[in-house]
Amino acid sequence: MRETLELRTDWSFSRTCSDVPVEMPCCDGWEKITLPHTWNAVDGHDGSAYERGAYWYVTSFRAPKQPLPGGRTYIEVGAAALVGDVYVNGTFLTRHVGGFSAFRADATDVLKEGENILAIRCDNTYSEKVYPQRADFTFYGGLYRYVKVISVAESHFSLDHYGGCGVLIDTQTEQDTAYVSARVFLNNTRPGMQVRLQVLDEDRQIISEAWKEAEDELVMKTAVPAAKLWNGTDGAYLYTARFSLVEFNEVLDEVETAFGIRDFSLDPEEGFFLNGRSYDLRGVCRHQDRLYEGNALTREEHFEDARIIAEMGANAIRLAHYQQSHDIYDACDRLGLCVWAEIPYFATTWDDDAHEAAVNEIKEMVVQNYNHPSIFFWGLSNEILMRGNDHPKLLGCHKDLNEAVKEIDPKRYTVIAHEFGAGWDHPLHDISDAEGWNHYFGWYRGEMEGLAQWLDEYHAAYPKRMISVSEYGCDAVIRYHSDDPKKMDYSEEYQVLVHENACETFAARPFVWGTFVWNMFDFGSSFRREGGTRGRNNKGLVTMDRKIRKDSYYVYKAWFSKEPFVHVDGRRYFRRPGDVTTVRVHSNLPEVSLYIDGKLFEKKTGEHTFIFENVPLAKEGTAVTAAAENVKDTIFLYGCLEDAAEFIFPEFKEAQDAKNWFEGVEDIAGELTTVPGFWSVHDSIKNVKACPEAMKIVTMAVSGAAERVVADTLYEEGDQNLSVAEFLGTGFLGIMLGGKLDQTIRRIHSALTKVPKK
Repeated sequence: MRETLELRTDWSFSRTCSDVPVEMPCCDGWEKITLPHTWNAVDGHDGSAYERGAYWYVTSFRAPKQPLPGGRTYIEVGAAALVGDVYVNGTFLTRHVGGFSAFRADATDVLKEGENILAIRCDNTYSEKVYPQRADFTFYGGLYRYVKVISVAESHFSLDHYGGCGVLIDTQTEQDTAYVSARVFLNNTRPGMQVRLQVLDEDRQIISEAWKEAEDELVMKTAVPAAKLWNGTDGAYLYTARFSLVEFNEVLDEVETAFGIRDFSLDPEEGFFLNGRSYDLRGVCRHQDRLYEGNALTREEHFEDARIIAEMGANAIRLAHYQQSHDIYDACDRLGLCVWAEIPYFATTWDDDAHEAAVNEIKEMVVQNYNHPSIFFWGLSNEILMRGNDHPKLLGCHKDLNEAVKEIDPKRYTVIAHEFGAGWDHPLHDISDAEGWNHYFGWYRGEMEGLAQWLDEYHAAYPKRMISVSEYGCDAVIRYHSDDPKKMDYSEEYQVLVHENACETFAARPFVWGTFVWNMFDFGSSFRREGGTRGRNNKGLVTMDRKIRKDSYYVYKAWFSKEPFVHVDGRRYFRRPGDVTTVRVHSNLPEVSLYIDGKLFEKKTGEHTFIFENVPLAKEGTAVTAAAENVKDTIFLYGCLEDAAEFIFPEFKEAQDAKNWFEGVEDIAGELTTVPGFWSVHDSIKNVKACPEAMKIVTMAVSGAAERVVADTLYEEGDQNLSVAEFLGTGFLGIMLGGKLDQTIRRIHSALTKVPKK
């Protein structure tokens, strides 16, 4: 029978070890750690140039023994970022490219009696052969999920099929009966072996059973009478399928997997349907990192994230921009959250090896997560056409990814998230089943009201396309507040306005099958410098440590939650100029009463948002209470004579479009002229790096603008054929320079034009 040993404790980690470890410890400088682990737990979001390298993890284990000869023992790694090399007792077993999916290695032939040494090298350095290469989030390095040793009999459910459990389950309903069909993958079957399929209900009672002769690949079917449906947040019923490999009177191997019974469809006019009823997907995007933990999260923390999302009333999650932990998919299964899962496909180099790895990565994602009923969409890429990145290989690569999905899973939808500048008539739109658009009206482009106009115009032009809004939102830093909120002031109040407008816009447009706030939680983007913070994207509805829910969180709770609540906004804007103020309240109840120091001030009826004007404030403090039915919320505010300058973002001058992390260089560099025979920002970064004097100018200027030393390794990232100006405006250097990009490029250009080419 199968035995599984999880290796969580007694690991050692080294940044300095240069040889393959064959003992513990093999040299000086090892640090004792426990999995999950990342070496970027702090620098991944503190604004510094985070550490990217190839480092060792090592532990020892005793392999479980099978009672009969011929058994196999595998090492299973939950994820190794971004490339993982696995050794046992000094022997190389496998290399896995891609930092977000699980993989296995057969260690049987190198195991010995007693203690065995397992060494895994994780590498998160930049490579043209590994995706992602450039994106607006930190590429944490490490062994950040789990490692297991799995021992099985010679004949067993396959451990070699793209890291899956060896079983893929489909269901189909006819009236109140569900028919279960399972594709089963086995290794080393023999004549006379049989496979048993049992379906268990949520009380672990067997309700259906089927048997079939064993083959290395087979399809099994059974029926579930009076089937209970997986019905989203209205009731996510889960069954368990237990598969047993039997020979004579002996069970040789057994696996279990949860599954759900549901039907779904998309309509270009009416949106998403779940089990035959209209079911608008209103959700969020989610990155998998936390403050000072990086991406090394526990199962409990993944579940906590899902609960925070569900409590807000959302019914969907886009798990961006990579395959995430089985734990978050399990949580979504249980809570009824519908999932868009995707791979980290942000192509910049179009390397053939990288593309092959991406195709393998999407196959791993689909197989490993196939049985999760919460998943409805497989994402092929994100913002692939950014900055006109229309490479000749683009369409072929996407067709390969789409076909790889459809060969395994023809029922679910494929989807691509497009950057707002992508051409409407681009043939990329014809590849995926559905599509998303990343739109930041009110932040990166135009006014927030432009979202409605764009959706109407696009839908009118392409009425057959099934569209969603895959990202939208704006930054908010909880320190900043305003009585007159404007774009780029980073205030909570402005973020509230953006999300209120979005909710109104989407509610009136059923053809938008899904909407996904960017982002549920603030997350690490190591070289961002925004709103007075460093190393983080602040568009979350909840802070990165999960301790504070911004006021925008309650905008969505007012629209989507069924749990009665009332919330008074502005509690962090606790000292306000003047003796009166405006109080904004969010609630999902139809009537809200506002009390000042216990006395009724005003009662209002409405939906979602309630605004109370001329609320009196006292210098010594005022208790403001909102009450609706049986729920209340109280905050305490102070009036003051002077302006509350500490609540104002000090760099705010006027409302203007925020600069996206990939924008800005074309207008800057276009007016800068070259000097024949001398360097300039129009030369490629590749060529400039060959001249130490010229490269020193670039590095010193960038380090000065960033107010810290910029590591040379950053200049190895991205397309080396880009001009210096283009290179500085893209990737993490572009994020880091932010508003100083213009002056930095001009300063570099002026200095370079004085350095002769040799």
